[in-house]
Amino acid sequence: MEQKIKEAVYTLDEEKILKLTKGLMDQNVPPLEVINAFASVLREMGDKYERGELYIVELIAAGEGCRKAIMDIVEPKLKLLGVERKTLGKIVLGTVEGDIHDIGKNIVAAMLSTAGFEVVDLGRDVPIKKFVEAVKEHDPQLVGLSALMTISMINQGEVIKALEREGLLKGVKVVIGGAPTSQQWAEKIGADAYAPDAIEAVAVCKSLVGRG
Repeated sequence: MEQKIKEAVYTLDEEKILKLTKGLMDQNVPPLEVINAFASVLREMGDKYERGELYIVELIAAGEGCRKAIMDIVEPKLKLLGVERKTLGKIVLGTVEGDIHDIGKNIVAAMLSTAGFEVVDLGRDVPIKKFVEAVKEHDPQLVGLSALMTISMINQGEVIKALEREGLLKGVKVVIGGAPTSQQWAEKIGADAYAPDAIEAVAVCKSLVGRG
């Protein structure tokens, strides 16, 4: 089963990934085993990307295919069986206001989801108020703020200030990322952690919830 999933994911063909996943669910393969297999393949592909053996577009396609298979096919099967998927934690994630770039954020969302996090993806160009509302509604352990431009990264700090004003940072850790950001910037705006890429983002988030 794991080899079949690996082969399907490496084709980068979303239809093949979804078709295989549906077939596995129809064969009553345990859903959690399928999720773990997806996570294993993405970890392997992430390592290859870091070594320069895969292109970013390949990692994006693989991550999105796995995410869709889990969300659209495996999760409904879990609910049907009455099986509760144990999550590592919940994260509210989005690209901050003034920034329409979301490729990196989408990769992070896919990899966090397959790693076992419940991801509330707010999308791109997300107003500060929407982050505040999402934290109130979803009560996450983590908030992820992405920014790909120097003119928008300032809004990462503004989101943190808004959450602090509302008293929402108790028990909530904030992770930032994006090309112009850095560990120094994270410290300056009061973020709890900085992740330079999607692979590190998973490790950082696990560490922040005590599962690293």
